Amino acid sequence: MDMDSLTSLVANINSVLWGPFCLIPLLVGTGLYFTVRMRFIQIRRFGRAFKYVFANVSLFGSKADQSGMSSFQSLATAIAAQIGTGNLAGVATAIAMGGPGAIFWMWIAAFFGMATICVEAVLAQLYKDTDSNGNVTGGPAFYITNGLRCKPLAVFFALAIIAALGFIGNMVQANSIASAFDSAFGIPAPVIGFVLAIIAAFIFLGGIGRIASTTEKIVPLMAVLYLIGGFTVLGVFADQILPALKMIFVGAFNPEAATGGVIGATVKEAIRYGVARGLFSNEAGMGSTPHAHAVAKVKYPAQQGLVAIMGVFIDTFIVLNMTALVILTTGVLDGKTTGIQLTQHAFQVGLGPMGYGFVAVCLLFFAFSTIIGWYFFAEQNVKFLFGAKAVPMYQIIVVLFIFAGSMLQVNLVWELADLFNGLMVLPNLIALIGLGKLASKAFEEYEKNRVPGEDRLTE
Repeated sequence: MDMDSLTSLVANINSVLWGPFCLIPLLVGTGLYFTVRMRFIQIRRFGRAFKYVFANVSLFGSKADQSGMSSFQSLATAIAAQIGTGNLAGVATAIAMGGPGAIFWMWIAAFFGMATICVEAVLAQLYKDTDSNGNVTGGPAFYITNGLRCKPLAVFFALAIIAALGFIGNMVQANSIASAFDSAFGIPAPVIGFVLAIIAAFIFLGGIGRIASTTEKIVPLMAVLYLIGGFTVLGVFADQILPALKMIFVGAFNPEAATGGVIGATVKEAIRYGVARGLFSNEAGMGSTPHAHAVAKVKYPAQQGLVAIMGVFIDTFIVLNMTALVILTTGVLDGKTTGIQLTQHAFQVGLGPMGYGFVAVCLLFFAFSTIIGWYFFAEQNVKFLFGAKAVPMYQIIVVLFIFAGSMLQVNLVWELADLFNGLMVLPNLIALIGLGKLASKAFEEYEKNRVPGEDRLTE
C-alpha cells in the first residue's frame, strides 16, 4: 500500500470516527449526561470557578515540586494544550466547511463539555498516584486502572495518548509553527525546527518545576497578546460585530441564508464541523487535560473540577470566539480559503501588512505551549507503562519528533493524529460514565465541608 492509499484509508476511518454517528454524539451525550447529573454545575458554580482562577493568577507562583503544582499552574498547563492550532486554524476550517453557524454548535459542545471536563479533573484528583521517584502523577490510565479496575483498557489509552500527543501530535504542532514562520518571515523550516527542539529539550529536562513555571507565564501572555490583536481588528470593524453574530445564529439553522450561498453548507455540516472542531480544541472528554489537573495541590478534588471548567470557557468562549469574530467581521469568507490561511487573511485585512506576522507569532505561542502540555500529558503515561526510568528516552524521542515534524508536510501525519486522538477518547468516556457517581459524591463532600469565606485552593 502506497502513502496516498494509506492516507486515504486513515482519512476514511476518521470521517466515521469523528462523524455524526460515533464520537460526536458520544462526547456531546456524555456532556449532557453530566450536566444533568451535576445539576448544571457549569452555571450553578461558574462564579466560584471564575473566582478560583482569576483570584489566583500569578506569573511567578511557587515552584512546583514532587507533591505537584499550584491549581493555577495546573490550569495553565491544561490551557497550554487546549489553546493551540485549533483556535487559529481549526475554527477557520469549521467556518469554511460548515458556515458561520458552526460557531453556534461549537458553543453548544463547549457548554456541555464544561461538565465533562469537570468530572475528568475530579476523578484525576481522586485517583492520583506517585511514581517510583516520589513525584505525584495521574490521569485517565490511573482512574481506569484503580477505579474501573480494567488494566487492559488503561494500557490501550496510555499507548494511544503517547502516540497521539507525545509523538504525532507534537510533529503536527512543530510543522504548523515552521510553516507559518516560513511564509511570514522566510525562515527555513530546519532552522525553526532546530530552535524549537532545543528550547523544548531545555523545558522537558527541567521536569515538572520548569514546565509549570513556563506555562504559568506563557499562557496568560499569549492570550493577552492575541486578544489585543483581535480587539484591535474588531475596533476597526465594530459596525460588523452585530451582523457577524446574526450570521452565527442564522447559520446554525440555515447556513445558506447566513452567507448568501457563498458557503454551500447544510445544517448537518454546520453541526458536524462545529462540534468536532470545538471538541478537538477544548479537549473535553478526550482524556488529555486530567493529567494536569491530577497534580494540582487542592484541599478538595471538587475545587480542581471547578477550575477545569474555566479551561473550556477560556479556550472556546474567549480565544476561539475571537478568531471567529475576526474572520466574520472582516468579510474574508469566500468559500475557497480555509484553515490558517483564512485566519491570516482576516488579520491582514484588519491589521494591514503586519497581520501575517502577528498570526505567525501567535501560532508560535499557541502551538509551542501545546507541545509543552502534550509532552507532559504523554509523559505521565510513559511512567504508567514503563516507570520513571523510561522518561529520559521518551524525552529524546519527542525532541527528535519535534525537529522532524517541522520539515515534514505529510498529510498522513495529520490524519494519524486525528485517528489516535479519537482512539484515546473511547476508553476515557467508558471510565467517566462508570465512575461519574464518585465525582458527584466529591462535590457533595466539598459543599458539606467547605467553610464559606475560606475557599482557599491550596492547603
